[in-house]
Amino acid sequence: MSNEPLKKFADYPADSAVAEKLASGKLGFDPDALRDKYAHERDKRVRPEGFAQYQELSGELDVFDDDPFVEPGFTRDSVEKEVDVAIIGGGFGGLLVGAHLREAGVASICCIEKGGDFGGTWYWNRYPGAQCDVESYLYLPLLEKLKYMPKEKYSFGPEILDHSLAIAKEYSLYDGALMQTGVTNMRWDEDSKRWIVSTDRGDVIKARFVPMATGILAKPKLPRIAGITQFKGHTFHTSRWDFNYTGGNTMGDMTGLKDKRVGIIGTGPTALQCIPALGEWSKELYVFQRTPSAIDVRGNHPTNPKWVESLEPGWQARRMENFNIITNGGYQAEDLVDDGWTDLFGRQIGAMRDGEARAKMTTEEKAALKELTDLQKMEEIRDRVDAIVVDKDTAQNLKAYYRPFCKRPCFHDDYLKTFNRPSVTLVDTDGKGVEEVNEQGVVVDGKVYELDCLIIATGFETGTSFTSASGFDIVGRNDTNLSEKWADAPSTMHGLFSHDFPNCFFMGLFQTGLTVSLPHTLDEQAMHIAYVVDHCLNNDIGAIEASQQAEDTWCDVIDQKAHNNTDFFEACTPGYYNNEGKGGVNKNNFLTNQYGGGPIEFFKILEDWRNEGSLKGLEVS
Repeated sequence: MSNEPLKKFADYPADSAVAEKLASGKLGFDPDALRDKYAHERDKRVRPEGFAQYQELSGELDVFDDDPFVEPGFTRDSVEKEVDVAIIGGGFGGLLVGAHLREAGVASICCIEKGGDFGGTWYWNRYPGAQCDVESYLYLPLLEKLKYMPKEKYSFGPEILDHSLAIAKEYSLYDGALMQTGVTNMRWDEDSKRWIVSTDRGDVIKARFVPMATGILAKPKLPRIAGITQFKGHTFHTSRWDFNYTGGNTMGDMTGLKDKRVGIIGTGPTALQCIPALGEWSKELYVFQRTPSAIDVRGNHPTNPKWVESLEPGWQARRMENFNIITNGGYQAEDLVDDGWTDLFGRQIGAMRDGEARAKMTTEEKAALKELTDLQKMEEIRDRVDAIVVDKDTAQNLKAYYRPFCKRPCFHDDYLKTFNRPSVTLVDTDGKGVEEVNEQGVVVDGKVYELDCLIIATGFETGTSFTSASGFDIVGRNDTNLSEKWADAPSTMHGLFSHDFPNCFFMGLFQTGLTVSLPHTLDEQAMHIAYVVDHCLNNDIGAIEASQQAEDTWCDVIDQKAHNNTDFFEACTPGYYNNEGKGGVNKNNFLTNQYGGGPIEFFKILEDWRNEGSLKGLEVS
């Protein structure tokens, strides 16, 4: 971040667009004072250890990674077989690439999934209240192909999981699939031009092609809190919800908690969804908060049958495109989705379109105008807290003081109301976090909060290397280890291909086009992979990989066009978006390694590449 102080809003010339906005009388706050407040709140939360404040699940912590959704003691005979395609991961990425491969006529597919079924994030996230925060009509993929319409604007977890399983059934992805199976090693065999995939079940799968669909929300993370394993009560991670203890299901009815004192660490997107149910069913609930989330209106409602009847073929693709354009700063005459996401982006678009003075703005003025727009929006969100939460001290502690995109925006209609329950206590740690955990419960500022149950809601591992998040290394051509090649940052062509790793495709969110609705990106990647595999199978191509030159060129493009927004993120309160406030650019963080031209431009690059037809940039053998 630049050492130069930011120019004060009050210092902009009287004829500037910034001064025009200030003079409108509509702000109702001092933007310079609010900016100082943001900086103060950020500074007291910064920890020098960055991501090291979290720890991996290993050793005695393995208990947090056990799968509670399958019968214990599962065993099976090991499998040895050869297939055209082995898909690693059964979430939306694996499902979509499997679907597009089937549509291309690929019959020999083996899906390998750690969980007990398909679904990925939605297999693991069964906590009460689990729900998509992007509109279901565009978030759930392949709706028209499966002839399915979500029940509500924002689907709950069970419906999303059921849709995932329906995709697997529709495209026969269960055939030969290996569930409850983790990959331990993957090695390229040059003689056979095959990948040798080894698993924790003793399987050996030989595959011509391997799409890596391991996901970015797959590996739970724990806070590095002293004594976290010492608690004598019951404890679990939200992605491994223990309904045997709580009773009920994703939709509530947790009668097992009616006589329990429950604590939850975390107030991010997962926690805010399950806290209303915990508040309803627990005898007492203590919410331990380091940083409040910004909670805007969700406005969920049942799907309107008349609207469904009005839809014409291709409606989902058009809706996805409309949403993608608006959430990437583009203009659309009609906002088809009309939700909190499009409101956030639409405000900034509007700020840039209003008034003749905007056409003459400097880059500095544009940034200042966007910041003013952000400050206005966050003031509205903080006013919403006051309008809902009765206790004034609790309300004040629930207010988020940072810009909207410093953390993932959150939307919920019942979270704030929960703190009006007499049985619910917000334990705000003033940015410091929980002090320690002991046998009785959680310690904050020397006070012990005695608990029967402790729930960890600190999300999934992000910002680490691809192999760490996947849980295994990949050994490519010339004994090249992916963990070593990508030690500092992913290195690819188009985010999908990497030199020395033939016939391997990396699905995810690095060096690619990031979309607010992640399945959109995954679907574009899946189409691209299916095209390449189909081309190779039909043209007797044994192996393809990115040339070193093509990879270097793409990495240069990423560096030149990357919108890492370093100054913006370093001014943000700590979180996984900004390397937990440690500073610098972490190129293993998916937000800082994107194609800077945006997803629309990126998807056009992929489409043009396919239409050109020569596999440009790939070495073919």
